[in-house]
Amino acid sequence: MTPTNPNAAPQGIVVWKSGDLKGHAAALAPKVNAQKLATQSLADFGPTHNATMVYRAGDGEAEYHENAGDFTVVVAGACSLVLGGRVKDARATGPGEIRGASIEGGQTYEIEPGDIINIPAKTPHQVIVPPGGWIMYMVVKINTV
Repeated sequence: MTPTNPNAAPQGIVVWKSGDLKGHAAALAPKVNAQKLATQSLADFGPTHNATMVYRAGDGEAEYHENAGDFTVVVAGACSLVLGGRVKDARATGPGEIRGASIEGGQTYEIEPGDIINIPAKTPHQVIVPPGGWIMYMVVKINTV
């Protein structure tokens, strides 16, 4: 979202209103791919961090980011979030990026709108969406290198 008066805000400041974020559900739901996922880039702040809106209508793969943390704000829907443990059937998908089928030995948290989650780099995590459910969240990817 651009400020009403661009000259009033210092460069790099962005305000996302909750109503605007909730509005992404209608746009993203029809774009869900075979992995039951749709995303929309919200902002790229260069090498330090970026913001993305994520809509999931099914479970995500287990993820591990060597050099980036995820700071997440849940906008709508619900899921179980598994944090920690070990990524099963791990495979590299890029430099410092690992994906896998599931997580062994993690802790499960029940997540709902308004929840805010900080997932540090090197922390396995996986979103589990209930049958017939969905979740939408904004994630700020924070690069650590």
